Amino acid sequence: MTMTLAAATDADSGPSHIVKLAGARKSTRTDRCINAFTVDVEDYFQVEAFKDVVNRESWEGRPTRVEANTERVLGILEAANVRATFFVLGWVGERFPLLVRRIAANGHEIASHGHGHEIASVQTRSEFRNDVARAKRTLEDCIGVRVRGFRAPTFSIGRKNWWAYEILAEEGYLYSSSIYPIAHDLYGMPTAPRTPFHPLAMCDFVEIPVATVRLLGGNRPCGGGGYFRLMPYALSRWLIDRVNRLDAMPCVFYCHPWEFDNGQPRIERASIKSQFRHYLNIGAMERRIARLVRDFAWGRMDDIYLVAGEGRRRRFMEWGG
Repeated sequence: MTMTLAAATDADSGPSHIVKLAGARKSTRTDRCINAFTVDVEDYFQVEAFKDVVNRESWEGRPTRVEANTERVLGILEAANVRATFFVLGWVGERFPLLVRRIAANGHEIASHGHGHEIASVQTRSEFRNDVARAKRTLEDCIGVRVRGFRAPTFSIGRKNWWAYEILAEEGYLYSSSIYPIAHDLYGMPTAPRTPFHPLAMCDFVEIPVATVRLLGGNRPCGGGGYFRLMPYALSRWLIDRVNRLDAMPCVFYCHPWEFDNGQPRIERASIKSQFRHYLNIGAMERRIARLVRDFAWGRMDDIYLVAGEGRRRRFMEWGG
């Protein structure tokens, strides 16, 4: 396959990019936008929604399901010949190094989700540096390849901790996907650009937000997570197609291995709201993702956004929060 990069300008969102794929799967369009499929590799008991009822000290004693669930995701992607980016917790890498190697051996990018699923916005600078450096070392020891990408747990980089980008760049990361430009009670930065941008002046480091669609005067989610399980599949498909077709830019989509596991132990003490968010439509997730990876073209974050090569500044805008 031959890929060429063409730059476009979105009057609403600033610079954007579309990748034209020659020899792609059959489609009604000659050129298909290559979207980024990403997986946040963490276990069911590590999610932010359960932090008030699941003590970190109890993690070691809980039955882990991340390995089997990630294998299910790998199987779906393999059946559709899709390569993706897996943002893996260092905690998972330390305990399941063979899983990390299997992900990489299947042609997927290994990126960092931090070490212990700590929310970046409550960490000090030194705590954040130690966390992201430890995760990077752990994952690189597993696969013997440089880890270039990072995603903060719960999209927890914002105006108050913009310094996190300086630390990520200093620690050798090249990009982040830590901002979801929507309004949400746990995360979100609705004023942030919808397209990739340079958060640091005169620095190649790039932030690549999770996908949103501009609709009804605001940014609407279309990049996965609980929204993908909540909305009818036809609506999700329409929103992603709208971004590809009207904005002429890729969507960054994300999911978690625990979203494919209807048999996971239930966290009964969690609030009704947290349980609703976590367990909603989990039983349908595998079927929906199997459709999604066939309805659109997908690739790895690094193949889509770093193809210009390291050390060469891309034509993304600078935005300092």
